[in-house]
Amino acid sequence: MSRSSSAFPSRSGTPSLRDVVHEVMRQFKHEKESEAHQIFRQQAGHQPKGILPQTINPDEETVPGIEHPGSTGVIYCSDRAMANGFSYANSHEWANLGQGAPEVGPLPNAPPRPDSIPMPVDSLEYAPTTGVKALREAVAHLYNDTYRKGKASQYTYENVCIVPGGRAGLSRVAAVVGDVYCSYQIPDYTAYDQVLSAFKRLVPVPTALDPKDKYKLDIEQTKKDIRTQGLAVILASNPRNPTGQVIRDKDLKDLVALSRESTTVILDEFYSWYIYPDNEKDFGKSVSSAEFVEDVNTDSVIIIDGLTKNWRLPGWRVCWVIGPKNLVTALSQSGSFLDGGANHPMQLAAIPLLEPSRVAIEKVALQRHFKMKRDHILKRLHDLHLDVDIPPLSTFYIWLNLEKLPPPLNNGLTFFEELLKEQTIVIPGIFFDINPAHRRNLFNSPCHHFVRLSFGPPLEDLDKGIDAIARVLRSVRKEGTRKFGHSYKKSIDSAGETI
Repeated sequence: MSRSSSAFPSRSGTPSLRDVVHEVMRQFKHEKESEAHQIFRQQAGHQPKGILPQTINPDEETVPGIEHPGSTGVIYCSDRAMANGFSYANSHEWANLGQGAPEVGPLPNAPPRPDSIPMPVDSLEYAPTTGVKALREAVAHLYNDTYRKGKASQYTYENVCIVPGGRAGLSRVAAVVGDVYCSYQIPDYTAYDQVLSAFKRLVPVPTALDPKDKYKLDIEQTKKDIRTQGLAVILASNPRNPTGQVIRDKDLKDLVALSRESTTVILDEFYSWYIYPDNEKDFGKSVSSAEFVEDVNTDSVIIIDGLTKNWRLPGWRVCWVIGPKNLVTALSQSGSFLDGGANHPMQLAAIPLLEPSRVAIEKVALQRHFKMKRDHILKRLHDLHLDVDIPPLSTFYIWLNLEKLPPPLNNGLTFFEELLKEQTIVIPGIFFDINPAHRRNLFNSPCHHFVRLSFGPPLEDLDKGIDAIARVLRSVRKEGTRKFGHSYKKSIDSAGETI
């Protein structure tokens, strides 16, 4: 934001913009001096670990042996929104730009949405923990048709395990991994924080991705880390949540090749269709490590995907894990005690949705629609002088850097709290700082100055959210920052009232 657009007084006996900014920065240089950050730390599970037991309420009796895992970004932001009056009954009055799910209604030129679910009597029984065989076959066929034409090694149903959601798939995989060093990147998907905290045999080894390199994963450095640190597992989302970047072509081929060097590569590919090409001929193309696997049973590549994002069916909770046969037999066992398997009727209903000719039409319609929304939001942010440093090439997220805003609005937690007052939800960047011990001063997080904006919701909701951001910025220009950074509603009591 330029000085000319600021409401701060100039040099006329009153403090200058620079003076005011320095004073506010002095006041907000540590999380203990920020109301938004203190609210975050007071949430159960958000204190630095290994210092005090985490309980839901410190005044209540501690449940013996129970350690609170802390909330994911979605849960924390939902709780804070509810403290500010949000409810699912009035959700239409809010703009949810924190939404980690795509809009689920009809899209132009897309196949019709499912509107009924057949339930034959047999489907009322439990499904196998690896999933219905016909659906596993459909998944294998789709991947072979899309990514493995002409390759000698082909996926079969034995390479596919159906799971009740992506987190369930990730948990099943984590449950069968031994005591190993696990590489992960910052920033990345928020749920990895909880997985690395809960499954303690995975020893987390972080790599901070550099925005100067557009958050690119350095494959050569990863190779060195495998040799020098003994990394046995690499965990990553691709396409990348929250940055909207993507590993593809030679970089993805090189990453997959690491699986042939005694390292297991786990790739969360839920946004594999959300690719935004510049050329008309490239619409309909998607990205998957399956393209570069040489032998489906010896390359230790594990793919997690499902109906949630690409098919825009998050409520179905039908997803899959693809990998070597011996992995799938292990996942059958871990699924037996973790989740019991995916919904039987929904698995049957999913089978026709994976037919390759239908998928081809769905991909093109999705990419055109979401590219339109991406471009629309980027233009509106540009008009507000909030240009995105690294525009998304994939996913439906914008990783927005707030550093150019005046303090305290230049950090994600405070920006989030101020937008709640405007009935708009975003996700503070710190939730993508995968930091299982939670020991880092939040102000030192590489994600501290960011928020993630989702363009998953319908266009009218996106405009409502950008309008709210515009109101906050307009208020800064007119009145300065004195009213920001404080007076936040703390919680909801048992009657649903904010206190």
